Amino acid sequence: MNWAKIAREWHELPFLLQLAALGRMRAALRRRNLHDTRTAGGERPPAPSQTRPRHRGYDGSGYDPDDADMGRAGTRFDRNAPLGLTHPGPQDMLLSPNPREVCNRLLTRRDLIPATTLNMLAAAWIQFQNHDWFSHGDNRLTEPIEVPIADDDPWHERTMRVRRSRPDPTPHTAPGAPPTYENTVTHWWDGSQIYGSSEQRCRSLRTGEDGRMILQDGRLPEETRPDHAGIDLTGFNDNYWVGLALLHTLFVKEHNAICDLLRAAYPSWDDERLFQTARLVNVAVMAKIHTLEWTPGILDNRAVRVGMNANWSGLLGPGFRRRHGRVGRGEVLSGIPGSPMDHHAAQYSMTEEFIASYRFHPLLRDDYPIHSHRDGALITTEELLPIQGRHTRAAFERHGMSDWLYSFGVTNPGALTLHNHPNAMRDLVRVSGERVDIGTLDILRDRERGVPRYNDFRRMLRKPPVTDFARLTGKPEWAREIEEVYDGDPERVDTTIGLLAEPKPAGFALSDTAFRVFVLMASRRLKSDPFFTDLYTPEVYSPEGLDWIDRTGMTEVLLRHHPELAPALNGVPHAFAPWRVP
Repeated sequence: MNWAKIAREWHELPFLLQLAALGRMRAALRRRNLHDTRTAGGERPPAPSQTRPRHRGYDGSGYDPDDADMGRAGTRFDRNAPLGLTHPGPQDMLLSPNPREVCNRLLTRRDLIPATTLNMLAAAWIQFQNHDWFSHGDNRLTEPIEVPIADDDPWHERTMRVRRSRPDPTPHTAPGAPPTYENTVTHWWDGSQIYGSSEQRCRSLRTGEDGRMILQDGRLPEETRPDHAGIDLTGFNDNYWVGLALLHTLFVKEHNAICDLLRAAYPSWDDERLFQTARLVNVAVMAKIHTLEWTPGILDNRAVRVGMNANWSGLLGPGFRRRHGRVGRGEVLSGIPGSPMDHHAAQYSMTEEFIASYRFHPLLRDDYPIHSHRDGALITTEELLPIQGRHTRAAFERHGMSDWLYSFGVTNPGALTLHNHPNAMRDLVRVSGERVDIGTLDILRDRERGVPRYNDFRRMLRKPPVTDFARLTGKPEWAREIEEVYDGDPERVDTTIGLLAEPKPAGFALSDTAFRVFVLMASRRLKSDPFFTDLYTPEVYSPEGLDWIDRTGMTEVLLRHHPELAPALNGVPHAFAPWRVP
């Protein structure tokens, strides 16, 4: 491929042509990059939902009129890559090149490379959202993947034993189908990280009165399982740390505030209706924040900003819709909320390639300066390991929610680039007792699950493959390192490495290749969900609920529950940008 002859990328075009290019890109992705793993066979045939839903199902079932199981917890991940590209290949390819060596040479942080346009809340937010969307569950103990360790490697054993991904419990009936995996949380954008993915879990988090969720002196309760002591009791608390505790607590507070509003407006409503309506509103607030604040925050491009606003409010904008209502049923003029539901080329689900695009561990720091929210004074510095896992609640209590929120607001995360993976995660002891190197794991999981390697990942998104290591990254030293690790063969480069190495468009915190997957899946999470489309109505949400959504962003959520943070947020463009420092 002669790169000099390639047409300009979309982000190099004039503004209006960028908008047109993004629209064409999304249409093409919707047609060509949604592939249904149901073709592997073994799943129950689709059965219609019994009734039209009036609220979100506890396990994610019953959303689609023709397929009651669509998006339910316990159903398969689908793919953005054609299924023929998703075979993991021979066993020896799983370890070639050695994933630990890849991590040691290309991911390991030397000094923090900061993302100067973002704060640590932006890093915590995306993990908070990911836990709503996907989980492969507990990996199996038997037949671990054995990664050889070099003699000069400081790992504590000569073999790193990594649990294999939990296999799909539904066996295939189609011969030769690539491996599939099951999502143990709901696929929907439904707040399952705070509400749970089963009725039993959800009810354990509720007071049973006035729709409210359990808070004890402004804190979430502690997990009841002995092996999870020190961690909050919430909908999903794997890989828990202070960053997640802040957001889980904040949005349970928001849920309860919405309940208070609804109870005052509708005193005859019972606990269940108050809870379910408040959940709808709270989830829509989170989706709006992600669409209009977090995404444009990490993708600082005018056309992307206009596109994300159009996803939510349409080209006519929120003010027009508030005054005059929707114009037609389409999504272009008035946005996706309230437009007809459409799954496009495949049933709705999360995808393995989408998960691979969200390997954002470089956002995490190794050190966390703690400042007073009153005057900005430095109190101390916390390291990552003592503020995560079973240490979370104790770390939270050491400084209190206001100082933690302020400290995250004024502190930059790491940049999404090579040589910036947190060192604290090179030898992490999980709650289960397992010791892992998360960088090695990131490389290994994509290979194991059949995520195409970088050049095939680009090809599936209709981007040209990279044939020259110098073109893979703008840094000659990094290009030489990658070439050495992959023995001069660009086709072997792992997707995670390529996405972190790739030069980024101006204003982007992540690569343009990963962005293509987001263009597809960001709107799909809204367009396939009846509660963001056909059921986004005053009858379902209540007029008061829709007004709450319209008036609320991340800054409003923070100040509603922590007005003491107002000076730090004054004049800040959005809550995920660095806050004001005295």
